[in-house]
Amino acid sequence: MAKVLCVLYDDPVDGYPPSYARDDIPALDHYPGGQTLPSPQAIDFRPGELLGSVSGELGLRKLLEERGHTFVVTSDKDGPNSAFERELPTADIVISQPFWPAYLTAERIAKAPSLRLAITAGIGSDHVDLQAASEKGLTVAEITYSNSISVSEHVVMMILALVRNYIPSNQTVIRGGWNIADCVERSYDLEGMAVGTVGAGRIGTAVLRRLKAFDVKLHYTDRHRLPESVERELDLTFHPNAESLVSVCDVVTMNAPLHPETEHMLNDALIAKMKRGAYLVNTARGKICDRDAVVRALESGQLAGYAGDVWFPQPAPRDHPWRTMPHQGMTPHVSGTSLSAQARYAAGVREILECWFDGRPIREEYLIVDRGMLAGAGAHSYSTGNTTAGSEEAERFKEN
Repeated sequence: MAKVLCVLYDDPVDGYPPSYARDDIPALDHYPGGQTLPSPQAIDFRPGELLGSVSGELGLRKLLEERGHTFVVTSDKDGPNSAFERELPTADIVISQPFWPAYLTAERIAKAPSLRLAITAGIGSDHVDLQAASEKGLTVAEITYSNSISVSEHVVMMILALVRNYIPSNQTVIRGGWNIADCVERSYDLEGMAVGTVGAGRIGTAVLRRLKAFDVKLHYTDRHRLPESVERELDLTFHPNAESLVSVCDVVTMNAPLHPETEHMLNDALIAKMKRGAYLVNTARGKICDRDAVVRALESGQLAGYAGDVWFPQPAPRDHPWRTMPHQGMTPHVSGTSLSAQARYAAGVREILECWFDGRPIREEYLIVDRGMLAGAGAHSYSTGNTTAGSEEAERFKEN
């Protein structure tokens, strides 16, 4: 029997919800492009419930305990005295989320002799040292596409919030004011602007499709060029690299996976090549951007605004400068964990576990590392290496 160690974010401050704002969520049967949604043999939750926090348990406890497995769920993930650190040495399977990642560093992997499978409840497995996972022969899997559309919607929201100066305007109302000039002195129309995505995979392409209706000029760069038919349909301009793209765009959105080739890609040098007063939106991974370079660009006016849903590490220390820098629209990592998305990635985690325990192959599109090699989505999107360095700083969130 296996020990399954699951790390999820804390319940709401006021307790696990006894009821929800809506009675149901739309039922989908496939993603854009035709890939089917997760197809476990059964689920033990109602779609639309809060599943990503500790009390939700991804709806897995009944399944695992009926099969005789040990299931440990915690939100205490950082530091040498954390519950995660104590339970990891005897764990066979680790489940974690990008929003509240249990960083599987090389050191932690070395302390877990029984570990065979690491599952990301969501998409993006950069919180796992993929080099160390490969060397140990682990399987790393994620629920590809489960929350891609969720994130793309969040990107469009953030772009509009920055360009239209929405957040300061909302704060004016909350403060009891009616200072229209203050609200509009940094407000523009998105119409006619050049908007580009660095990364045009499932999320990046979904962003482009949603922005097409805003009558903007669309640009993209990716190491895998899109089909010519898609470029024609969306009237896209392809750029061979990020340097070319950022020099012509009014808005740049980051939608690339984090791996050694993209770590700190957005640094002082690249930001200097952007148009003065451009906007930057990052829902990919915080470490794609140089933290302090973003702050400097906002303070100097090189960037007119930065909206991000991702930080490094996560949770971000309370003194992280992105919390207080000017002209920002930061959120904690919530874009991919809407209640709608949770139903999909919880079902996907269950599907992977059923396959693992029953000796059936895991879907190719869910695989990141398989038998020591990048595979499936991992072979398409990642390069081998490690991007977990510095993750121990997440412990500082507990200080205050």
